[in-house]
Amino acid sequence: MKKNIVLFVLFVLPIVAYLFFASGVNSFTTLPVITSKIADFGNWKSLNGKKVSLDKKITVLGFSGSDILNSRGNYFNLNEKIYKRYHGFEDLQFVVVCPLGTEKEAQKVVDALSPFTDVSGWHFIFASPDEIKMFYNQLHLKGKLSDNLGTSNVYIVDKQRNLRGRKGVTKDKKDEYKEGYDTFHPSELSNEMLDDFKIILYEYRAALKKNHNATKQL
Repeated sequence: MKKNIVLFVLFVLPIVAYLFFASGVNSFTTLPVITSKIADFGNWKSLNGKKVSLDKKITVLGFSGSDILNSRGNYFNLNEKIYKRYHGFEDLQFVVVCPLGTEKEAQKVVDALSPFTDVSGWHFIFASPDEIKMFYNQLHLKGKLSDNLGTSNVYIVDKQRNLRGRKGVTKDKKDEYKEGYDTFHPSELSNEMLDDFKIILYEYRAALKKNHNATKQL
């Protein structure tokens, strides 16, 4: 009897524990499309004056609002939990849509990140309030922008300009809908967003492998 208990503890219990914790992450094998074929950015300039596009890039998309500096802690959270882990992938970009007139504040955020981060994958782009509202509205999200045109949420957009998130039923039969990830909460970035982000990367790696053209990009 004691021998059976020892064998159970040594071999069976670790497997059960692994399956239990593995089921705690997002159980979707693919990440559903929340909004398909969203419009690309307008002719909006970034801090370095170059145009940024959603085409052929996996994009983590944010909206800073006019109060960028008061939200800078959110970008530090996103930088630590997601960006620094994956910024080496050439097909990945982090884009923050900002109101015109906030260029100096955005530059201060970049300058604060640059001493300990390669900021080449961060892009702050600038548009008029009406352009930001129009762009955000076509995402067809349940969440709304604040009065200053910002949100603490960021969104995942794939290479085909589809906004991705959670929309379905999990293994425990609970309905789940998630269109964005709150950068104010590091735990949400470390858990839900990281989990979903891995699914997107896996999709592209699998596609590249299937087409026999895998590269170091993803």
